[in-house]
Amino acid sequence: MRGNQMHTKWTDEELAIIEAKAEVYTVKQIASILKRQGYQRTPIAIYLKLNSLGYSARPTLDNYSCQEIAQILQLNFSTVTRWVKRGWLKATKRSARHYQIRIWHLKQFFDHPPQSIKKRIAALDVEAINYLLGRRA
Repeated sequence: MRGNQMHTKWTDEELAIIEAKAEVYTVKQIASILKRQGYQRTPIAIYLKLNSLGYSARPTLDNYSCQEIAQILQLNFSTVTRWVKRGWLKATKRSARHYQIRIWHLKQFFDHPPQSIKKRIAALDVEAINYLLGRRA
């Protein structure tokens, strides 16, 4: 144990709350929901607990990380990050190195790719793009 960190056992009620909120809310939002119920958990503690329970700590299923997009499209992580940094693909900054991309912005990007990478986008797997956008084949 470092510093004054307390390792309090998770109560059944806390677990029920975080499991119910796991796929929809950010860990910061879950922390404030718990706080309103009288529990004190840091976002990192919630993240680690969700991971250990096998939940994605990714809020709302219509958001992706650059890593997830890169994996599905079989691209390099840095490629997707570059699209975001150049402003081609709209994203919300989640932390210093992590972005969250909404399906809506991904759809706009694929429907109207920048001229300089149009050919590259056209060469991507259409099924993979449809999967990301939740479209039925």
